Amino acid sequence: MTRLSPELQSIQKKLEEHKRLSADDGVALYRSPDLLAIGALANRKREALNGNTTYYIVNLHINYSNICENQCRFCAFGKNPDDPDAYTMTVDQIVERARTALPRGATEIHIVGGLHPTLDFKYYLKMLAALKHLYPHVHLQAFTAVEIAHMAERSGLSLKDTLEQLRQAGLGAIPGGGAEIFADRVRREICPRKLPPDQWLEVMQTAHEMGIRSNATMLYGHKETIEERIDHLIRLRELQDRTNGFMAFVPLAFHPQHTEFADLPPPTGYLDLKTLAVSRLMLDNFPHIKAFWIMLGLKLSQVSLAFGVDDLDGTVVQERITHAAGAETPQELLVDEMTALIIEAGRTPVERDTLYNPVLKE
Repeated sequence: MTRLSPELQSIQKKLEEHKRLSADDGVALYRSPDLLAIGALANRKREALNGNTTYYIVNLHINYSNICENQCRFCAFGKNPDDPDAYTMTVDQIVERARTALPRGATEIHIVGGLHPTLDFKYYLKMLAALKHLYPHVHLQAFTAVEIAHMAERSGLSLKDTLEQLRQAGLGAIPGGGAEIFADRVRREICPRKLPPDQWLEVMQTAHEMGIRSNATMLYGHKETIEERIDHLIRLRELQDRTNGFMAFVPLAFHPQHTEFADLPPPTGYLDLKTLAVSRLMLDNFPHIKAFWIMLGLKLSQVSLAFGVDDLDGTVVQERITHAAGAETPQELLVDEMTALIIEAGRTPVERDTLYNPVLKE
């Protein structure tokens, strides 16, 4: 790279000396117009951590209910109980969904839903237990920190006891959703009833201390500032310093269609790539950066493999939350399609399980 701005030169020097980037560095990266230079810096970090490998997983998504008492303004998925489009799957329906839709060779079922105001904690335990009985070797990555805090409140259990009962029923890991953006100013506007950031972090810290791994997310491209994005990343980085329990960071591009912010433009491809690259550079203690192709689209996800990304998520199979907000991506991707995208980008595809262990084929 040549002709870097003084700010990027300083950041490059820090990276070469293996020094941690500051909040000011993160802001400078976001404000720099030199996307390709930032991508190259992120790519160096990506390759230092993960070589040429790009991971993917064969999985199934189950969104068990869209009934949610939070009614976040940015969300097109959540419904009131009396909404004609509201639904809640029974445990039998969830099991049947897995039985008929789980891809051959799948290693993960990814389960998230709304904050249902009346479901009993036993419902979630029975769900996990039934799926684990049917598929004992499939990893259940289930329930965001927000859902887990909701279960603890409704059951009257501590966070630790709630997590322990979920683990005994079959919980393997926690997805990273529900973090949105940690800035109080923004949350008052987009999700005033949602679990506060400190409590989201508390759920994750408790889980990590119990040996339950998780991912982390950030919803970007709505009402937040650059500084608020960087603050979010640093707070995640600080928790990771304490627990080392996060596996991957997943930036989530805001989809405004069918939300209360439908007048906002969606994030641009430039912002998508910038956010992925900056995340890779700021989150020096996160092993993996994931491009969620459902939100980004297949083409941009493929390009992101040169901007710090080493994971394209999975085959997914019927994701509902982002599609409710107007996503035009497919709801499923075949393994051959996934690997072809990765190979064309010059990377080596490696199928993984939830914990990033390579899946050995017979």
